[in-house]
Amino acid sequence: MFQKVFSRFAGAVRSALKFRFLGGYNPVFTPFGDNTYESDVVRATVDTIARNAAKLKAKHVRRVNGKVQNVGGNIERLLSVRPNPKQNAYIFWYKVFTQLLLRSNAFILIDRAGPMEKYRVRGFYPIDCVQAEMLETENESFIRFQMKQGQTYTVPYSDVIHLRRFFNSDSDFGSGNEEPLLPTLELIHASNQGIINAIKSSAFVRGILKFTQNLNPADRKKQTDDFIRDYLNPENGGGIAATDVKAEFTPINSDPKMIDAKQMGLIEQKVYKYFGVNEKIINSSYTEDEWNAFYESVIEPTFAIQTSLEATAKIFSDNEQAHGNEIVFEANRLQYASVKTKLELREMVDRGAMTPNEWRETFNMAPVEGGDEPIRRLDTATVNTAPVNQTPPKGGEEENDDDDGDDDDA
Repeated sequence: MFQKVFSRFAGAVRSALKFRFLGGYNPVFTPFGDNTYESDVVRATVDTIARNAAKLKAKHVRRVNGKVQNVGGNIERLLSVRPNPKQNAYIFWYKVFTQLLLRSNAFILIDRAGPMEKYRVRGFYPIDCVQAEMLETENESFIRFQMKQGQTYTVPYSDVIHLRRFFNSDSDFGSGNEEPLLPTLELIHASNQGIINAIKSSAFVRGILKFTQNLNPADRKKQTDDFIRDYLNPENGGGIAATDVKAEFTPINSDPKMIDAKQMGLIEQKVYKYFGVNEKIINSSYTEDEWNAFYESVIEPTFAIQTSLEATAKIFSDNEQAHGNEIVFEANRLQYASVKTKLELREMVDRGAMTPNEWRETFNMAPVEGGDEPIRRLDTATVNTAPVNQTPPKGGEEENDDDDGDDDDA
């Protein structure tokens, strides 16, 4: 699949030896790997963020004279339904955002058709590389990917949607997680191992079996094995061991130390804090306000805004952007509102701020015919519009437009 997609960049690959690095700096990104993903705390945290961020819906819109028009079309279908033949939109964005969280860098290749089709966008592919290297000429930037299978591909940077986190020390790539995160993960690993060893230690009776007579090594070993088999076997449910005058058994008390739940919780909180979430978000026990805080602080800035700006810049030409074309990512945050809040939204429907189907969607109800048309109560009107007089004249008389009430013929 990648061989087919990258084939149109063969010319760039052949001219790779002609690249020169401006400023003498050679930026290279080498991901630490997915070792941090082996931690259950990190995996649960990354999964929580990625599966919520993957629900963002991409839309192709056009802003003209302050008005937003929904364009839709091929690009929106690819980004919101199926970016490539092997991945639907949810799986695609889940993988991209997971790579961004674990590696602080995520790459998406834009697959375009040839000039005969006016470079129409045909698909989007996440790049799972082991190394990425920025290459620059006087006129254009390229990025060279080294794949897990050993292949190397060089493509124009203008055809790569590049997402980053912790963008500080490197001029092109985001900083990795290994240095700030690994000490905490090692502490969690040591704590888990301590609990396992403590459980194993407490499951055995330990002691010294002292024989009162001299025995040769073979007999001593046989007597010890017999004692272990008869009295230290887990099947000995009574927990009582008996000896005769030939031996004395002195038990050794073992008091293994384990980290308590409060200390373990503080260690896990360090991981949650690193990714900007809390335990309620991980356990899906958040309230309406807690979800909104999570969306505002993590989902929107890290994924929605960054991906929108980067996708717009890389998908559309300068001329298309000048005509207002852009990619935006939306999330139906009202799905997480309380039932009370959802019921109060009916006032938004009465005033035309929401359509009936938009309101029904918050309750996971199917749309109805005609529900996409805004409606408005009769006692409301647009600004600077005369109100509708709904009070009929008294006594069936016609209204007089004269303020003084005098007859015109008088």
